[in-house]
Amino acid sequence: MNPDFPFTRFAPSPTGYLHRGHVLSALYVYAAAEKFGYRVRLRIEDHDQSRARKAYIDAIREDLEWLGFTWEAESIQSSHTERYERFLEVLQKKDLIYACNCSRKFTFETNPTNADGEIIYQGHCQNLGLSYGKDHAVRFKTPNVSVTWEDLRLGTFTENPKEFCGDFALKDRIGQWTYQFAVVADDFEEGVGLVVRGEDLKHSTSRQIVLAEALGRKEPPLFLHHPLIADPFGKKLSKREHAASIRGERELGISPEALLGEVCAKAGFIPKAEPLSVNDSIQLVKNRLF
Repeated sequence: MNPDFPFTRFAPSPTGYLHRGHVLSALYVYAAAEKFGYRVRLRIEDHDQSRARKAYIDAIREDLEWLGFTWEAESIQSSHTERYERFLEVLQKKDLIYACNCSRKFTFETNPTNADGEIIYQGHCQNLGLSYGKDHAVRFKTPNVSVTWEDLRLGTFTENPKEFCGDFALKDRIGQWTYQFAVVADDFEEGVGLVVRGEDLKHSTSRQIVLAEALGRKEPPLFLHHPLIADPFGKKLSKREHAASIRGERELGISPEALLGEVCAKAGFIPKAEPLSVNDSIQLVKNRLF
């Protein structure tokens, strides 16, 4: 472990209440932290200010404490404006960004998509010399390179981010920082050396590695992508799909031990649900994962 990057992070978005998928993700984070000797940071990723709510932020802390999780540090993205502006200036000085006025409709109509249905932005605005400002997004000039990285659970991957996503946005047209930019800047500044997250974010890795390098990070973090809990229809649990919230389950009278046991059973760590403490749950995940 690099002593300059001693943290991993659990990083929920406060756009709804936590659900069981978040609990599983937290167990993976804490199991990996214990296995590899990292400290845990709670990061509130409220870059989407149009959907973030204070009530959800408060509930994240309360629900995690109710389950028995603790953390050594905490941060919230909405307080990092100076950080993001500073890193954006680094990229501008290197001529690695440009302003973009493409609407969502135009972008979808004029660019191909990858196998995941994500737009591969072809750089329509790169040479237009648009000014940075209102109604203009900011895009990164994604290098055309193959990136190889090792997932601690899934093995080796090689991907060209230019081919997979094209020039991705760092700031959107309404002035909000994007997930891709904010997490890379935060991981660099906050000493995050291990990124643990769901498999649905695996294809963010190559672009985040090249962006981190452009920002001045000498070595990328380690990565571990974990499986997700699915609903009865095979779709991942999500706030958008109205997955049952931990807050709601608490109000119905479930104990934290019962909930943790049911999550571990659903994830296949135990054959059937039984009450478990948070520490026992973390050990189960660690022993099965590593």
